[in-house]
Amino acid sequence: MLFARLVLIGCLIAPATAQAATLVYAGTLIADPSKAARGPSTVVVEGGRIEAVEDGFRSPGEGDEVIDLRDRTILPGLIDAHVHLTGDHDDPFYQGFIDTDEYAVAVGLKNAELTLEAGFTTVRDLGGAPEAVFAVGRAIEEEMHPGPRLVAAGTAVSIIGGHGDMTGVRPEIVELGGDNTCTGPVQCAERVREFSRAGADVIKIAATGGVLSQQGRGLGAHFTPEEMEAIVATARSLGLKVAAHAHGARGVEAAVRAGVSSIEHGTFIDDAGIEAMRQRGSYYVPTLLAFRGIEEQLGTGIYTPVVEKKIRQVISHTGAGLRAAYAAGVPIAYGTDAGVFAHGRNGEEAAMMVELSGLPPRAVLESATVNAADLLGIADETGTIEPGKAADLIAVDGDPMEDITALERIRFVMARGRAHDLPSAAE
Repeated sequence: MLFARLVLIGCLIAPATAQAATLVYAGTLIADPSKAARGPSTVVVEGGRIEAVEDGFRSPGEGDEVIDLRDRTILPGLIDAHVHLTGDHDDPFYQGFIDTDEYAVAVGLKNAELTLEAGFTTVRDLGGAPEAVFAVGRAIEEEMHPGPRLVAAGTAVSIIGGHGDMTGVRPEIVELGGDNTCTGPVQCAERVREFSRAGADVIKIAATGGVLSQQGRGLGAHFTPEEMEAIVATARSLGLKVAAHAHGARGVEAAVRAGVSSIEHGTFIDDAGIEAMRQRGSYYVPTLLAFRGIEEQLGTGIYTPVVEKKIRQVISHTGAGLRAAYAAGVPIAYGTDAGVFAHGRNGEEAAMMVELSGLPPRAVLESATVNAADLLGIADETGTIEPGKAADLIAVDGDPMEDITALERIRFVMARGRAHDLPSAAE
């Protein structure tokens, strides 16, 4: 009996067998785009998280896996702060009247994988049928399907007849869109509480008219200041941030003064709006690629005449707001509006930010990593490559600090410690 007890005690105090690790070798490591790059390095991954980041190439231990990317540059997984996973760019405007939520889930999972393969390990989805979007996020989180980490809004809060509401259709069809509109501060606060109850991670509002909606009431401000203040205050009380779709200058300024965390698009932003954003630290999410996407489809029959008219109003302003906002010191977070163009093209936004708005490549990389992580409230989880964070890594050829188009040629993706096979991996 004494021998048996000693054996048991010995088993309890004996050191545990070391867990096998994945060693990712990097020729160059951009662990934090706001800091200098490192030379040859090893990222040690265990249990889906970064255990260590070491200079040089660590010799593997027994059972360790080595991913040899010594001829490539490794950087944090990219973050797209504005996508619509459950829709496709070539869907006609009435597609949502036809498709079921179940079909939207299938579309969302397809597009989630395309987005992951483009190097985006986190996205914020700012518009889609709530049940479908949240189901996509759950399937990814539970590792049922590959895709990026998903921060989702569900449906946007809108005014009656405004962007995000259904206009020009029969009342029965309007009802299919759900109850996402509000009038007055009390009802707007109620909508936020309902969306929070449904599972929203963030609240989106349509602070102005929009380009792709069928309403032809312009791109100016929608909500009253009191309504927006009620939305923001209620969201904050529930621990949620608010993202504001906004094109017109006064709508942008009003949303910022109400306290939103980000302005999406900001097409006609002026000095007053920029100064308000700078003072309050609101993020600017440019979505330049959306403007390229809609211009590519002009005249194809996808858009109705009322929408084509609005497209022609906005495309000549592409990049101007971002240029002014960046020059003024407004924080920038990378966002593309994927779904307005084909999913998987998300990386093209980076070159547009450089070419049209004059951002240096380092600022673009910061916008797609540390800045976007801060905006989404997940900076403790991702955005940089450092011990304790999720193992969200991508690899590219060359130096994206010099050639930002490298982000369009992703050679390796790891999301939360799981390497994803890329279609081009054999090339």
